[in-house]
Amino acid sequence: MSHSSASRTTEHDQHLHNQLSAFNSAFAELGLRFRWDATTLYSLAAIKGEAARLASYIETHHAHLLNAYSIDFLCEAILERKNAQAPGEWSPGHVAQHTGTKGAAAEAAHGGWGWSELHLPALAGA
Repeated sequence: MSHSSASRTTEHDQHLHNQLSAFNSAFAELGLRFRWDATTLYSLAAIKGEAARLASYIETHHAHLLNAYSIDFLCEAILERKNAQAPGEWSPGHVAQHTGTKGAAAEAAHGGWGWSELHLPALAGA
């Protein structure tokens, strides 16, 4: 791997980490009890746009939230908080090269906090 290729990989990995941290922080701030890792983000990569990715994820995995909140409200609330920490949209780059990445997923899964440690108001039904 050339130096410039390694540099792009490092920048891509850092951007991925920053975006995942910002999403997970936004979820926690809103009291949503779900957490994304690199695998989750890459599984949503084929969907164009962050709001559409969020909507698809919520509709698929947390549809019960839609009994109390509109999908637009949830996506807007999450993206507002996420973009305050990491503006911009994550770009999947070469998805095929990253779908099996365990390091970033493991880091994202273990580098956070326990839900019991949070003292934040939760969205009803989260």
